[in-house]
Amino acid sequence: MASLRGRDFTAIRDLETDEVQDLLNFAADLKARRRAGDRPPLLAGKILAVVFEKPSLRTRATFEAAMLELGGHAIYLGAQDIHMGVRESQADVARNLERWVDGIAARTFAHATITILAEHTRVPVVNALSDWEHPCQALATLLTVQERWGRLSGLRLAWVGDGNNVLRSLLLGAVRLGISVAIATPDGYGLDAETLRAARELAAAAGAGVEVTDDPVQAVTGADLIYTDIWASMGREAEADVRRQAFARYQVNQALLAHAPRYALVSHCLPAHRGEEITDDILDGPRSLALEEAENRLHTQKALLAQVL
Repeated sequence: MASLRGRDFTAIRDLETDEVQDLLNFAADLKARRRAGDRPPLLAGKILAVVFEKPSLRTRATFEAAMLELGGHAIYLGAQDIHMGVRESQADVARNLERWVDGIAARTFAHATITILAEHTRVPVVNALSDWEHPCQALATLLTVQERWGRLSGLRLAWVGDGNNVLRSLLLGAVRLGISVAIATPDGYGLDAETLRAARELAAAAGAGVEVTDDPVQAVTGADLIYTDIWASMGREAEADVRRQAFARYQVNQALLAHAPRYALVSHCLPAHRGEEITDDILDGPRSLALEEAENRLHTQKALLAQVL
């Protein structure tokens, strides 16, 4: 595969289509080697700064574990440690960190913070989540799909719920690899027009499609994978009550799955608000890929870090 050494990964489109596919294949190889007891020290001596404005279980654990398994080290810097943008500017944080570490993984509220960090440092910056994109989650989803179906092109993914950062990255990543995406969101909660325009352009080039509707039944009809996420993302908690009303018919439950093929599977990026966007019996049931996808965060991030650092 082509080297990504020194490259930022701030958004899913920072990678070309063949680079995404190569990363997925590399991640699958690293996963197989790990299960065989082989953990190659590809990042021996390397240090990653893990800069988080938001709390996390999966993202922090998988980035830190990835560095350790690759022979490197991670330094966690939480919001209370640096007060980025308050105690000192994002640019100053970036300029200081580049003197000590080989890369930065940042989990932020504003996507602008990610881009400022990338603009003001010479080491690679990885978007570990922002309000605009969650590209590492998209890589984990795509690896999970590739493992389960043995392919990506020709599949249909249905998104049911909020038009958020996870959807944006997943949509722009999936259609380039030939996955058609049907999006069901309530009126006023969908993706922006520019993202949809870009997705349709990428889909057309890959022989895929993009469908937008307010009808969750229409979206899941014929779907191979049904995906959902919380209705009020971190930072939007004040809207929770209003969103519960707007999204009431977008719950992924047995009634909705009755309209999907019997073989359709379900995933969620987690954490889940059980009983809201998804029911316990679906999330914990045999059709759920959520934990497989959570595991694959480790493997895809190992592949990414091994390439960019």
